[in-house]
Amino acid sequence: MAPVRTTGAIVAAAAISMAVLSYLFSSKKPNLALLKKKKKKPRNGLIDAIGNTPLIRINSLSDATGCEILGKCEFLNPGGSVKDRVAVKIIEEALESGKLAQGGVVTEGSAGSTAISLATVAPAYGCKCHVVIPDDAAIEKSQIIESLGATVERVRPVSITHRDHFVNIARRRALEANEAASKHRKADQMNGESLEETINYTTGGEKQSLALPHNCKGGFFADQFENLANFRAHYECTGPEIWDQTGGSLDAFVAAAGTGGTVAGVSRFLQVTRGVMYTREEAEGQRLKNPFDTITEGIGINRLTQNFMMAKLDGAFRGTDLEAVEMSRFLLKNDGLFLGSSSAMNCVGAVRVAQSIGPGHTIVTILCDSGMRHLSKFCNAEYLSQHGLTPKAIGLEFLGIR
Repeated sequence: MAPVRTTGAIVAAAAISMAVLSYLFSSKKPNLALLKKKKKKPRNGLIDAIGNTPLIRINSLSDATGCEILGKCEFLNPGGSVKDRVAVKIIEEALESGKLAQGGVVTEGSAGSTAISLATVAPAYGCKCHVVIPDDAAIEKSQIIESLGATVERVRPVSITHRDHFVNIARRRALEANEAASKHRKADQMNGESLEETINYTTGGEKQSLALPHNCKGGFFADQFENLANFRAHYECTGPEIWDQTGGSLDAFVAAAGTGGTVAGVSRFLQVTRGVMYTREEAEGQRLKNPFDTITEGIGINRLTQNFMMAKLDGAFRGTDLEAVEMSRFLLKNDGLFLGSSSAMNCVGAVRVAQSIGPGHTIVTILCDSGMRHLSKFCNAEYLSQHGLTPKAIGLEFLGIR
């Protein structure tokens, strides 16, 4: 592209600095032939920008396995992950059903990505967001959520059967918001006056509060694990996009599961799936140790959720933290892909499928999010060293490929 003449201005004063803003006045007419070929309407706001993400060939893995391994770039959604689709579907269905109203509070228990997506899209629907997150999740996730204007409640990790599991607390917060809204309505009816109410809680040893204005329209628990809007988001959109982008020519789809929504929705649409792990010995109540004993945050299903039960699966592979770490470094070095832990694990699964079915096949997986929200743990050399997860592989020998 030829250089263009720009005009800019710099204004400086003591203790003040301003960015240089450049602009262009063009007297040349655009190439109309090119415009006609690429004519696309602007997307209508943030919500319309979600979905229709690119499907790319992961060159290093494709060349190493003899299969076409393709990654759906969900990290390019506005909120930075595949969960943007789920957040939109959950909120839209709740608004349509009347379970949520503009001015209401959406609550969710999440290890990070769904919370970030809800905090991203909720304001576009005139809603607030309150998130309950386990306190061993990467700290930058909480920081992102708070920067998006949501409130964050960090709690200790416990089993889903415990009343203080982060999901169960989020459910209570929605009920509390509904109770507060009901009080406000009654006060308005009696004397026309109502005060702001707060929901108090403790996070990180400090007392915090969720302020509910007098006109708060109540709360709605997103319930990403059991709410089938999660499944429908992928059945109605992600699956059809993959089919369209491959021209219907694919042999396998592989993905790890957290809530189970992605693998269920895509597999139901494609019904050619290989690979998500659920084992009964990992089920909640069958083990005593911390359920968050992995650094691959957001995946590793340990109960049969309503979303997961919608899946149509042909098999499963077990992945390890070290394999995910090694894969992330391999892809960064060889493909320039800076991926998060779940994305890396999905790529481990894609290679496993390729090894299972042999060369000459097309395999699709999900690149859920980037490494940007995994800096303090999954992408931190010191943290990995403390847990015996320092990557050492030169190539893909950790998957048996020399």
